[in-house]
Amino acid sequence: MPRTGPATHDVVVIGAGLAGLRAAHILARAGRDVVVLEAADDVGGRERTDIVDGFLLDRGFHVLNPAYPALPHAADLAALDLQAFPVGVRVRRERRSVRLGHPLRHPGLIPATVASGLVRPADLWALARWTMPAMLDPKGVISGSDRSLAEGWARAGLTGALRTEVLEPFLAGVIADDTGATSEAFVRLLVRMFALGRPGLPADGIAALPRHLASRAEAAGADIRLSHRVTALSRGTGACEVAVAGADTVHASRVIIAVGPEAVATLTDLPARKTKGLQTWWFDAAQEPAFDALLAVDGRRRGPIVNTAVLSRTARTYAPRGHHLVQATCLLPTDGRGASEDEVRRQLAELWGKDAAQWRLLRRDDVRHALPAQPAPLHVRSAPWIAERILIAGDHRDTASIQGALVSGARVARTLLSI
Repeated sequence: MPRTGPATHDVVVIGAGLAGLRAAHILARAGRDVVVLEAADDVGGRERTDIVDGFLLDRGFHVLNPAYPALPHAADLAALDLQAFPVGVRVRRERRSVRLGHPLRHPGLIPATVASGLVRPADLWALARWTMPAMLDPKGVISGSDRSLAEGWARAGLTGALRTEVLEPFLAGVIADDTGATSEAFVRLLVRMFALGRPGLPADGIAALPRHLASRAEAAGADIRLSHRVTALSRGTGACEVAVAGADTVHASRVIIAVGPEAVATLTDLPARKTKGLQTWWFDAAQEPAFDALLAVDGRRRGPIVNTAVLSRTARTYAPRGHHLVQATCLLPTDGRGASEDEVRRQLAELWGKDAAQWRLLRRDDVRHALPAQPAPLHVRSAPWIAERILIAGDHRDTASIQGALVSGARVARTLLSI
C-alpha cells in the first residue's frame, strides 16, 4: 500500500501582516497551495483597529498614502474608501498658532501660510534643493550616497524655523525619531510621497487594508489560520516542519517568515533589528477642538506630543455622532516610560486652545515596536533567502513603511515563483 502522511503544502507563510498577506495573495493567485499562520486573532500585524464605545481606534496613529507605488498593485483603493487629510499643518508658536498649507492643494491657505512667519525664501529654497533629487530621481536617491537626516539638512542649508518648528516635529511622528539620525535618503523618499499623494484613513480604520488583502488572498485560494502561534521551525528531508501551539505541525516545501522585526530572532538565527516606539493617546472631546482637519505640531517643542489631530474631522466614521476623536502621539523611549496623562493634557490644551482636562480618555496605545529603525546608510532589497527553503519578508527587510512591507512581500513571492 502507498505510504500516507501529513499533507505537505507548497508554502507556509508565518505572519498575516501586510508583507505576509501580499506574498500569500501572489502565490495563491499563481496556483500555489498556501497556508498562512497568524498568532493573533485577526490579520494585520501592526495595522489593527478596535471598536471602543463606538469609536474606531487604530492601534497607534496610522495614515495610508495612496502615492505609495506598491499600493494600487496590492489593493483596490476605492474599496478602502480613503478619507484624505488636508496637505498642511497647524503649528503652535510662542504667541499664536499658525497654519501652513500646500499652495496648489489648498490655495485658500496661501495668505495664512505667508503670514505664518515660517516660510522665509532662504528656507524654502533650501527645502526645494534638498527635496528635488527625490522628486526627479528616486532610484538615484536609493542607490546614491547617504547620511543622517541632520547632516543632510545642514548640507542643504536648511537651518531656520521651517526646519525646527515644522519639519522636525512633524517628521518625528512619521519616523518615530527626533534625533536626526534617521537615513536622509529614507526621509527624502517619504517626503516625496507626501508631496505626490494625500494621506488619509480608510473609513473603517487602518485594519481595512490588511482585511482587504486577506480577502483577496483567500479568494485566490490561500488558507489563513488565525490564533495559530508558531513555536518552532525546522527543516527536514524535502520539507519544513512548522510547529504550532495547540495544533498539528504543518509541513511545507517552503516557508516565508513574515513576522515583525522584534520577533525574527524567535524563529531564526538573525538578530532582532532595532525598532522605534510610539505612544498614542485617544480622547473623546465633547466639543470639537478645531474647525479643520490639519495635523497640529508644537513648534516650541514644549512637551511630549509630536503630533495631534481631530481624526473625526478627517473620517467622520471614527467617532459616534455628537463626539469628536482626538489623537495625540508621543515618542516612546526604549525603556517604555512614556508621557504622563497630565503632561499630554496640558500640552493638548496649549495646542488646541481648549480645556483638554475635560476630555474623556478612551485608551492609550504603547507601541514599542512601531517602526524598524532606519539609520544611514539606507539598505533596501535585503536578500529574501535566509536558509534553504526559508525566506523572510517585512518592512524591516526594505523600508520602514507600508510601502516597504508590500514590496518585500511581493519580492519573496516572486522569488519563489521564479524557481
